Amino acid sequence: MTTETSAIPCDLLIEAGWVVPVEPHAVVLDDHAVAIKGGVIVDILPIADARARYAAAETVRRPESALIPGLVNAHTHNPMTLLRGIADDLPLMEWLQGHIWPVEGAVIGPQFVEDGITLAIAEMLRGGTTCANENYFFPDVQAAVYKRYGFRARVGLPVIDFPTAWAKSSDEYFDRAGEVHDLWRDDALVATAFAPHAPYTVSDANFERIRMLADQLDLPIHLHTHETAQEVADSIKLHGQRPLARLDRLGLVTDRLIAVHMTQLTDAEIALCAERGVSVVHCPESNLKLASGFCPVCKLQQAGVNLAIGTDGCASNNDLDMFGETRTAALLAKGVAIDAKALDAFSALRAATLGGAKAMGFEDKIGSIQVGKQADLVCVDLGQLETQPVHHVVSQLIYATGRHQVGDVWIAGRAKLRERALVDMDTAALVANARQWRARIATIKR
Repeated sequence: MTTETSAIPCDLLIEAGWVVPVEPHAVVLDDHAVAIKGGVIVDILPIADARARYAAAETVRRPESALIPGLVNAHTHNPMTLLRGIADDLPLMEWLQGHIWPVEGAVIGPQFVEDGITLAIAEMLRGGTTCANENYFFPDVQAAVYKRYGFRARVGLPVIDFPTAWAKSSDEYFDRAGEVHDLWRDDALVATAFAPHAPYTVSDANFERIRMLADQLDLPIHLHTHETAQEVADSIKLHGQRPLARLDRLGLVTDRLIAVHMTQLTDAEIALCAERGVSVVHCPESNLKLASGFCPVCKLQQAGVNLAIGTDGCASNNDLDMFGETRTAALLAKGVAIDAKALDAFSALRAATLGGAKAMGFEDKIGSIQVGKQADLVCVDLGQLETQPVHHVVSQLIYATGRHQVGDVWIAGRAKLRERALVDMDTAALVANARQWRARIATIKR
């Protein structure tokens, strides 16, 4: 038996009633502990063994909690938290062109992006999300804010075929993208991706340029596509091809592609995505709210396509609740497939963690509780009456748990939430700042 003098030092020992590693699949470890040193997971073992083996600088004991990998929000527009609820109950293009773009045109800038992302980080941490795949303007500001709060993110480098506050021409979009990428290429928490808006707002020439640069810089391509039936019909009319066929012609249908929404898919398109290693990000609540359609999750899974889950932005969801999103994804998949086994609880949790990590190219760092990975971890309190009795831990996490049950969050071993309290963020100040933005946005004519 290890004596105290020979115990192995570590920074943190988290003891939990259940550890859900995600990989291996469908495993739950009762009464286990995770040892962390230097922000990295160094051991996963029964609690009694952990106490004997490790001398921890800090021990967190959560006997009524499940310890899971941090949730990965694989598609979001986090500055748009400040636009939560400004234009609801409208179809996509009316919502976008008649309301969102006019308001953004009036307010978008570095301060809007900084304040919106700061609010989003607080909301995500309180809901157990530790990583976001960001898609918005001013990626330089985004990256700096994520880094300031120690939040993991892949920041999109926007490309769109019209002038915005971020860039006025195609060349400027690409020049600025290169500058931001160069600043963050070696950061431990923040990475970049190309983020062309959508097939209907990006030209062939710009897509080809993105493909070439993504290959050179080894970057993913984060793209809304096949979001609505109208998008597909318009593409056929304008290009003589469905959007995915056009993207394939341009060389973008590869394992770099993070295809978001994908509600309009043929069996042949699903097979193509599987063959090429495309990751699909399912945003069920946004798709439902905008009446965009239903992603064929069950067919994608059966074909072997990597599936991730995203909330989309708060202007079209209207929250960043990955527990709620994952539950909706699991339930909707069953209804669409007319199969109660579709997207079972373990597979849903996998999509919300390791699936998102893989889509973002982070699967070697996060997404599962494994030795050698970053300690991005979440304790979920299952001792509350809403999740009693606990017959099956992962079923409770997917079908019964609310984000209010997230108690503790760590990113790279650093505490971000302790017993529901944000560690380094001022909640009252965040609320006050959001209210001043509400007053400002209310004056905008649209």
